[in-house]
Amino acid sequence: MQFETSRRIYAAIRRSKHAELRKQLVDAAVRYARIRTDYRLTDPATRADMEDGRTRAHNVLIDACNILARAMQRDGEDIGWRRAMTDDRKIIGDFACHLHALLGIEGR
Repeated sequence: MQFETSRRIYAAIRRSKHAELRKQLVDAAVRYARIRTDYRLTDPATRADMEDGRTRAHNVLIDACNILARAMQRDGEDIGWRRAMTDDRKIIGDFACHLHALLGIEGR
């Protein structure tokens, strides 16, 4: 996923009236991005210990995306962002990392 695509997806998510579900998605994305970074920076033995937690965090992120998309669709909001994200786990994980970076830059 390209960084600019992630920016557009995040902008679409921010337009949703579902504030709590948006927050859950952002929290899950930031948590997963941190775990993914820690995983990359650690040694192979530690990675093996991290694997289950990383997978669970990724599943929580995907669930948060799906839950928000369903709520938005139910209320007639545009969910093109979810289709753009696809169901590819790697792409969804990349979105989480891009979102983490966007939030960090916005926070300066």
